[in-house]
Amino acid sequence: MLPAWNEQREKVFLNRYALKDIKGRPIEHTPEETFRRVANAVGQTDAEREMFFKVMNEWKFIPGGRILAGAGSGHEVTYFNCYVIAVRSNELHRGNDSRTAIMDTIAKMLEINSRGGGVGINWSTLRPRGAYVRGVGGISSGAVSWMLAADGVADQVEQGGSRRAALMFMLWDWHPDILEFIEVKKDLTKLKHANLSVCISDRFMEAVKNDEDWVLEFPDTKHPRYDLEWDGDLDMWKAAGYPTIIYREIPARELWNKIITAAWEMGEPGVVFLDRYNKLYNASYCSKIIATNPCGELGLEEYGVCDLGSVNLVAFVEKGIFNYEELAKTVKIGVRFLDNVIDLNKYFILQNEKQSKRLRRIGLGTMGLADTLILLKMRYGSPEAIKFTEKVFATISEAAYEASIELAKERGAFPAFHAQAYLRSPYVQSLPEHIRKGIAEHGIRNATLLTQAPTGTTSIIAGVSSGIEPNFAKEYVRKDRIGERVIRHWLADCPAFVCAHEVTPEEHVKMQAVVQKYVDASVSKTVNLPNSASVDDVKRIYELAYELGCKGITVYRDGSREGVLVTASSQKPQQPEQPQQQKTGRPATLHGITQRIETPVGRAYVTVNFLDNKPFELFANIGRAGSDIAAFTEAIARLISLALRSGVSVDEITDQLIGIGGANSVGFGPNRVTSVPDAIGKVLRASTNYEPKQSQGPIVDICPSCGMATLVSGEGCKTCQNCGYSAC
Repeated sequence: MLPAWNEQREKVFLNRYALKDIKGRPIEHTPEETFRRVANAVGQTDAEREMFFKVMNEWKFIPGGRILAGAGSGHEVTYFNCYVIAVRSNELHRGNDSRTAIMDTIAKMLEINSRGGGVGINWSTLRPRGAYVRGVGGISSGAVSWMLAADGVADQVEQGGSRRAALMFMLWDWHPDILEFIEVKKDLTKLKHANLSVCISDRFMEAVKNDEDWVLEFPDTKHPRYDLEWDGDLDMWKAAGYPTIIYREIPARELWNKIITAAWEMGEPGVVFLDRYNKLYNASYCSKIIATNPCGELGLEEYGVCDLGSVNLVAFVEKGIFNYEELAKTVKIGVRFLDNVIDLNKYFILQNEKQSKRLRRIGLGTMGLADTLILLKMRYGSPEAIKFTEKVFATISEAAYEASIELAKERGAFPAFHAQAYLRSPYVQSLPEHIRKGIAEHGIRNATLLTQAPTGTTSIIAGVSSGIEPNFAKEYVRKDRIGERVIRHWLADCPAFVCAHEVTPEEHVKMQAVVQKYVDASVSKTVNLPNSASVDDVKRIYELAYELGCKGITVYRDGSREGVLVTASSQKPQQPEQPQQQKTGRPATLHGITQRIETPVGRAYVTVNFLDNKPFELFANIGRAGSDIAAFTEAIARLISLALRSGVSVDEITDQLIGIGGANSVGFGPNRVTSVPDAIGKVLRASTNYEPKQSQGPIVDICPSCGMATLVSGEGCKTCQNCGYSAC
């Protein structure tokens, strides 16, 4: 059963995936045309081209967004969403903890971002803040400072008008800068393009369990082998008998609680159980996972890449019955499709091509799980839903590995394949006997095959729920040139429909864990929490995820980042329990309203946040960052915030602003706006009529692309439900 084609799906399709001419006008007007282009580019034979077109045109298999937009287009773009690079110098004798290595790494990051790829970087190679730098006779500014520099460079990708730069920055739990890393995003102006995750070791989790002290340490940079051998792997450094310097000892539970409290306050950092990644990794005998891609669904080795695609589970529901046989057939076609992409892709970094073709990793996942459950009358997170999900993903796993064995017979195993070592992998050992026997006899084409990646925009054009996430809400308000109207989910009236905030945290984690059991890579998922959730709630989620075998976990508590909009049906919730570490002064979380308003110099967005039901601070944005008009607007907003916090009344402030005129104006009558100060004053005055009510739904963000309150968190990312904008 498939949803009807609608305006939203068409809008996102034309904006994101339809091929366009040099003036930006669509050449392709229907998904069928796009699917034909992609199938013709990816298929190696006429039979493959027809097979690939059929599964796409029936909405059973949807390639990753980069493939869908780029394959057969003639553009020099990457078809891969996922990249991981290490902090490495192109000149080995200079060492990996050097300015040369940092610049070389940032250059690679920029090259990948500018071509549409997301990049994960583990910065643990860099010495901590305050460490001595012999070459210049000074001290290091630390790993976090260079993350900030890299993020600043990535900002130019977005300002250049192409795809927003998507990054994952990671740091190991042993690194002396870990405390700075955990709290860096308390300043909302920092690391705007990067998701943050702490690399968690099994040793650390054991120390937390036993209430032991934890050592923050780093290699002795004066050691003669430092520049030649240090690559960010502390275990290997110590195994070689080389010395470290202990910078600090801290109770493991204290560090763990700081991570959890930061996640409660800001939605970051997430945690990635990187030891677990490597212990379960099929190819651990020949490579080591060092970081994940921006949304966390793929742990990758140095220069690792992966191409993505998803089966649409909704397409396999027929009259209330799920067709497992057809699912298995489609999975096998998807595996062949993605394997072809590895050879079709345009590689612009030699090491990426070498690693990709050495391991031939692919990432087949799903979309539409929540909608499938609704159609089958199962509540998301219920025991029956978990049982069904397990059967679905067991089917996918078995079919994918069977397909890869068949490809190995036809085309050969991946070059780094070693039968005995590969078969020792815990994941491979969990596979059915006939699959293990097939691998032993014929090899396997792809080192890993399965992941659960975000499908935010591709699931919008398919018209189904994203990835394995529950639906965010039953409806949202859409405003455009036609007017304002309510858009309801196509299954909103079904009894089994459940929103993300109606699913308990434990149900979220259990659904992720059962999927992870059958996925050889990882799962991108967000546990959405109400604003009233406590620090202890987040702690239970993180610890349950570890206990149930997840490889990582991300939570997002409504309103845990400033600047959110409280929708018309979702007004200010009751203030949550504050953590013991909460500082006095400005609360960590405030709620308010954001208004879009036209001014003589362009569209402005004005946010007024409230404390005790009174305006407390104001933010205003207009024009490009760094422009004179943006600086002027920011200055006004800062002064207004200072006045509000100092007790100046709203009336006194608005009397000074409203009526200030410039050379031009926009609007008529009471809606006439004469200047930016006039616009800000009118929004501030109107905000005094804001009446907070009890929360009736989730809090959503303003989309920076279309300006609507439809930007929601899920799958480790934020996606606009209206225009398809993705923050990753």
